[in-house]
Order: sequence, then C-alpha cells, then structure tokens
Amino acid sequence: MNWLNKLERRFGRYAIPNLMKWLIGAYVIGFLLYRLNRGILGYLVLSPYHILRGQIWRLVTWIFVPTSTSVFSLLIMGLLYYQLGSALERNWGTFRFNVYIFSGMLFTVLGAFLLYGILWLLGEPVGGSLALALGMGYNTNYINMSIFLAFALTYPEMQLLLMFLIPVKMKWMAVVYGVLTVAEFIDSSWAGRISIFMSLLNFIIFFLSTRNFKRYAPQEVHRRQSFKRQMRAPRNSYGGGAMHKCAVCGRTERDDPSLEFRFCSKCVGNHEYCQEHLFTHQHIRPQ
Repeated sequence: MNWLNKLERRFGRYAIPNLMKWLIGAYVIGFLLYRLNRGILGYLVLSPYHILRGQIWRLVTWIFVPTSTSVFSLLIMGLLYYQLGSALERNWGTFRFNVYIFSGMLFTVLGAFLLYGILWLLGEPVGGSLALALGMGYNTNYINMSIFLAFALTYPEMQLLLMFLIPVKMKWMAVVYGVLTVAEFIDSSWAGRISIFMSLLNFIIFFLSTRNFKRYAPQEVHRRQSFKRQMRAPRNSYGGGAMHKCAVCGRTERDDPSLEFRFCSKCVGNHEYCQEHLFTHQHIRPQ
C-alpha cells in the first residue's frame, strides 16, 4: 500500500473528517425530499443518459437517493453505519477512510457508465424511462454494505446484537451477507451484476490488499511442508538420555535444564539449536 501512503502524505490535509456525518445527512435530505415530492427522485438518480445531456448534478445527487422509505429503517441504518464508519475512520485514519468511501462511489459511477456504453454498443434504447429505471438501481446500498464488510474484516470477533437480543460475531454476519450478495449476483441479469460488482469493487480491492498471498507460493508451501516433516520425524536420543542437542555448541538439556531448543526452518535437514544460537548460527544450505 505504498501508493496510498504517498497519496496520504500529499493530499491527506484535504480529507474530510467525520465523513459518516455527511453521508447520513445526505440520506436524511434525500428521505425528506422523497416525502415532499416522490417524483423528485427522477431528477436525482445516476443516469448516464441524462448526465451526457447536461444534467451533471446527477454525478453527486444519486447519493441522496434513500435506500429505504421507512423512517424506522432509516433511523436504524443511520445509527448502525455511523458507528461502523466512525470506528473504521478511527482505525484507518481519516484519509484512508475517505479513499475507501469515495472510491466506492467512483466505481459505482463508472459501473453506470460502463453499463450505458454496453447498451449503446448493442443498440439498445437507453433513454427516457429506461434510463431512469436503470439509474434507480444505483444507490448507496452497496456502499453501506462495503462499510459493513470492511468493519467485519477489521473487527471479526466483535459482537452485534441481532434484533437487539441475539449476540452474533461480525465475521459470521459478514459471511451471511456475502452469501446473500453472491446469490443475488448469480440471480441478477448481467446489468445487475455490473452494478453489484462495481459498487463493491472498493471492498474487493481492500480485501485482496489485506491478504498475504505469498504464503500460497509454491516455494513457501514446500518450505512449510518440509518443516512439518522434520518436526514429525522421530528424534534420536543423545548421550545420557538427552533428547535435545544444539548443533553449534553441542549442549543438551542435561548440561543445563534451563536451556530451550528450537528447530530452524531455514536450515536444510533436522538441526536443532539452543536459545543462544537459534538466531546467530549460520544456516545450513544445500550444496
């Protein structure tokens, strides 16, 4: 993540603190606008067809489109995601949390234009009511889910009270959400799949960047298997009935009962070292 460190040093001062407050505020404004005039959502949704014809405010106003029209659902959603997002911001830092949220929004916009371009190349009608219908499919629902999944990945053992009663660890709730999302992805049309994938692309990148794939490299797998075979191999007893002997100094637990012995995973063969020579010996390499 060196590129992210460089960006933070250069642009970190422009990061927006308490970003979740602004997002929750946008949800509330969108909900109030919907209550005042339901038809106004048609002027807010992310529609590339209308954006390319001058309605550039849609690049931002789609964030205001409420994911639920229920006051109770909006309240619960706002409280939950404010807590999750604020915790992530404290853990990652303001700049990195900003990058995570805004990259999710950017990928959503790119996904909308990608779908529009594909439909245009296929000669499909993409204007009028169809453009608005497609635009309604792009909202902050998956942005919120990306926050939840990132929180579960950061705090897997933390518990959440399901239905305010049942304690459930975040990692298991994330698994359920993940399975449901995959099922929705499979069951959706290709247009819906583009929407889901692009909206969650920020989490996918975050997940992959936190994995240590080096441990799956063939050389690393072979090294671990060789070490396990050495550990399982029967040990020969040494003089005086000792079971451990340092390959450098030759001392055993009979010489000093306080000595600790360890095998070196970097040496070829079954070589054991005392605590004084475990990190200072010269590794035995194949000829």
